[in-house]
Amino acid sequence: MAAVFSTVQTFRLQEAAGAGNDRHMDEQLEALCALHGIFTRKDALAAGYNDRTIRRMVSRGVWHRVRRGAYVPMPLWEQLDDVGRYRRVIRAVVLNARTPVAVSHISALVELGTPYWDLPLNAVHLTRFDDRAGRREAGVIQHRGKAYVDDLTIRNGLLITSGTRTGLDIAAMTDSEHALVVLDGLAHAGETSVESLIQRNETMTWWPDTLKNVVLLPRVDGRSESIGETRVRNFCEAFGLPAPVPQYEVYQGGILVAKLDLAWPEHKVWLEFDGKVKYEDPWREGESASDVVVREKKREDLVRRITGWICIRVTWADLYEPARLVAKIRQAFADQAA
Repeated sequence: MAAVFSTVQTFRLQEAAGAGNDRHMDEQLEALCALHGIFTRKDALAAGYNDRTIRRMVSRGVWHRVRRGAYVPMPLWEQLDDVGRYRRVIRAVVLNARTPVAVSHISALVELGTPYWDLPLNAVHLTRFDDRAGRREAGVIQHRGKAYVDDLTIRNGLLITSGTRTGLDIAAMTDSEHALVVLDGLAHAGETSVESLIQRNETMTWWPDTLKNVVLLPRVDGRSESIGETRVRNFCEAFGLPAPVPQYEVYQGGILVAKLDLAWPEHKVWLEFDGKVKYEDPWREGESASDVVVREKKREDLVRRITGWICIRVTWADLYEPARLVAKIRQAFADQAA
């Protein structure tokens, strides 16, 4: 953060003389930005700036206005990815909230840091607990709701809904495939469990769009380690294939030699999901992408020799043609049965 503010100093406007040139002023905003992710108009005024200078800092690209009355130094904003920028918006919204609220739904999920797939980050979701109806405004969706103590937690300095409550909230607002990705990710991270989800859902049967949870929640499996694995499991369910075993362990001489993404032991078939991370973020220090590919091939050959099974490799592209993918799995079953 200090490096960012030193860059801001370089961009400091000469016209701001007397209103923001004191390093002590910058240090105050630096500390607030480190604490909250943003600083507010009130913070800038307290640090010695005035409204005219604040407007000038924004218009000249020294500060970025996150929302009305909330700012981030432009060099910092430019370094952030979409999620990082969204998290700054969350903080701006919370600091300006006029009623007791908790960050919830997809906004809480982002703060929990667990996987999600194709869910929009175009609005901040809050749940208010003052018994008044929720409302929508530009970039903010307020939900009306009651919460038990177990529904709330503190994460990254924010009051947010717990993993269990967040998962159920998202399940109510999206389809089963997207919801299962979220719920598997929360369970894998230890933020919830199938038992916790089912127990909490039993108290929410009068809530809209929760009826489907009776079927959805028992399918949650925290052993799934990626979005791709969860989506393949979902396709198997949808097309009537046997449910695969996530993270199936293969031993040789009592020693664990491999964990398979998904496996059908009864059919002697396993599936590996080749996501970008596997090859772009090598697991071992000093490895290149090609090194990882070679190691993965050796691992596959070893598992094949030990088990005699067939391996199916799946990429993100395959997930957009589920019928074709399912046919590929069925063909592998048939080849092993021949």
